[in-house]
Amino acid sequence: MHNQILAQYGNHLSNSQIQLFGDGLINKTWKIKTVAGNYILQQVNASVFKTPEDIDENLNKLRLYLEKNNPEYLFISPLPTLIGESLVHTEEGYFRLFPFVENSHSLNVLTQPKEAFEGAAQFGKFSRVLQDFDVSQLKITLPDFHNLSLRYQQFNTALENASAERKARSSNLTSFIQDHRDIVDTYEKIVSENLIPVRVVHHDTKINNVLLNQQNKGMCVIDLDTVMPGYFISDVGDMMRTYLSSANEEETDLSQINVRKAFFKAIYAGYMSEMGNVLTAEEQEYFIYSGKFLIYMQAIRFLTDYLSEDVYYGSRYPGHNLNRAANQIRLLECYLKMEDELNAMVATAGY
Repeated sequence: MHNQILAQYGNHLSNSQIQLFGDGLINKTWKIKTVAGNYILQQVNASVFKTPEDIDENLNKLRLYLEKNNPEYLFISPLPTLIGESLVHTEEGYFRLFPFVENSHSLNVLTQPKEAFEGAAQFGKFSRVLQDFDVSQLKITLPDFHNLSLRYQQFNTALENASAERKARSSNLTSFIQDHRDIVDTYEKIVSENLIPVRVVHHDTKINNVLLNQQNKGMCVIDLDTVMPGYFISDVGDMMRTYLSSANEEETDLSQINVRKAFFKAIYAGYMSEMGNVLTAEEQEYFIYSGKFLIYMQAIRFLTDYLSEDVYYGSRYPGHNLNRAANQIRLLECYLKMEDELNAMVATAGY
């Protein structure tokens, strides 16, 4: 399979060494080692991304724009085959070949605020260098990915159809979601009244989607399949969700879940160092809301899956998605308790 694909890029990829690379959950990735250099081969998960051609079209449009307007920006886009195609379709699926960025690495766990700063700065920079790109040119690669209204509707449908046992086991979490319906109301107001602009947004701002150099300074963002039109609250909110707590979403000891103030400051400082002069006054008013938006939505998604018999995320053990939902709700509770303090941090940050 690999030889058939690599042959389409030229003879220099013959006699290469191929090994699985990374720990991504969606796409399958290999590192290709050759005498001339190293590459990343990736298979697009067509079960998740129904139209890989749309991803390819988006990346090519962004590449052409950046080559013209911000040529110094490190944009990791697919390489062309001998006939100029950047997406290869075979019987096994869809594949892309990327250059391997030497002397780079990514993190799976944040241990220091400066790492959060670098991640936030890189996602802010990505949106900044594309602030004048016509976002209407981009295709939607994951429809309704961060549509909180739809996620809440799906939750209600799942609750109506859930088994009596699962309803009973999740009743406290269900009540919390319903009691905080105001987070949905705020989102719907943002959308219906066009309170903030639609931008080029990454939508998946986990720290392992940032490349760092050997000095742990940010180089660029990667994993661009979810790049599409959206609101800045998606990117900032996902950083809040995944950077703030020292425990990740799989932690079942809820006492371990916390909001690290220094990491919040780092996220804010890093993102605003790039986007401070770009965000509108209205967007800045929703900076802290972004955390509520994304954490609440992920709690809903886990709880919805539990109520629906774990059909989306799957379950590695009984009650897995129930525990994940409880985890995210605990994180949101911590975040809400600190909201006044977070507002004070923002007010004195100087952006």
